[in-house]
Amino acid sequence: MRTASQIGWIRELTRPELNTLTATFGGWALDGLDVMVYSFVIPTLITAWRLSKAQAGMLGTVTLLISAIGGGLAGRLADRFGRVRILQITILWFAVFTFLSGFTQSFWQLLITRGLQGLGFGGEWAVGSVLIGESIRAQHRGKAVGCVQAGWAIGWGFAAVLYTMAFSWLPPNFAWRTLFWIGILPALLVFFIRKNVPEPVVSAPVRDPRMLGGFLGIFSPVLLRTTILCSLLALGVQGGYYAITTWLPTYLKTEKGLSVLDTGGYLAVIIAGSFAGYVCAAYLSDLLGRKPTLVLFAVGASITVMAYTFLNIGNSGTLALGMPLGFFSSGAFSPVGAFYTELFPRRLRGTGQGFTYNLGRAAGALFPALVGFLTASMPLGHAIAIFAAGAYLVMMAATLLLPETKGIQLRA
Repeated sequence: MRTASQIGWIRELTRPELNTLTATFGGWALDGLDVMVYSFVIPTLITAWRLSKAQAGMLGTVTLLISAIGGGLAGRLADRFGRVRILQITILWFAVFTFLSGFTQSFWQLLITRGLQGLGFGGEWAVGSVLIGESIRAQHRGKAVGCVQAGWAIGWGFAAVLYTMAFSWLPPNFAWRTLFWIGILPALLVFFIRKNVPEPVVSAPVRDPRMLGGFLGIFSPVLLRTTILCSLLALGVQGGYYAITTWLPTYLKTEKGLSVLDTGGYLAVIIAGSFAGYVCAAYLSDLLGRKPTLVLFAVGASITVMAYTFLNIGNSGTLALGMPLGFFSSGAFSPVGAFYTELFPRRLRGTGQGFTYNLGRAAGALFPALVGFLTASMPLGHAIAIFAAGAYLVMMAATLLLPETKGIQLRA
């Protein structure tokens, strides 16, 4: 078996593998577009609807919390009815409710549409990650699943471009609605998936519910340890990410006085670092293994966030650190999908991956609030560092206690 070059592995994929890679990458990019749009319209909504910051934060948190339910539910349904069918449903679901958000007239209406969007958002990752993991051969699985994660940075970048265009050409009270209406675009991806993406042979739907083992099967003596450790790993990678990215703009603006935060240049640095981190970690997970890559990026993210918040560096140094911070905090996600796919058996793969990843997401969604609470007794930067570093410590511990799965062949 020859070693693929940096991009040559893509040419080695069969047509079904390539179609699946294209579909899941597009799904995650459009997922990122729909979710990140909200971060750009927050200031306008606060002004137009006279929202408090707590209400604005609740609109973000509710999506993450309900996405945990969506991930677990979609994973379970994918084990029962197949990956491809449920992936189409989750994409349509979050696209429709993003679109409907553009018609809302109050905080409570938007809270409902955002919450319902979260069901599809969490479900799309859970199902898409299992689908790509099962569709790609073992030697390329880490690269493929990690590169799909990189689609999030692409979606984030498109959200930034659309935000700039909409708010440059349209009145603010119409521009924010337009951004949500554009969120219907992912629905078009369903047509491609329906025509071109086959159900993986290894994951043919199990029609007899008795063969699934039930949802509680992931808590059986054989899988309980894996379920707990995967949940802790997900909590660490997502808790650290949310603690950093939620509060970093506020920290740099209020404590570092960087007006550059409001420019496209700063955002471009973060997004570029994120994309590079996703792709680099994807390759390393196949080269070094899942565990070494996860530990490497957890250590890198911890060191970078400590430098951000404790070192006395100037504005240019702070801006420059945006690249490695985005690189390590985002790249830490890349090996997770392939790792989870390889850790759970076929009959519970969607259930296990959906539950553990989204349980971690739900717990991680609390970290920004905990950071805010801790600022009552210490500077914001120190609070960010404590929770982010603590999260990455949990991530490293869980990773080290799990078995290495690089190169294994998936079995029923």
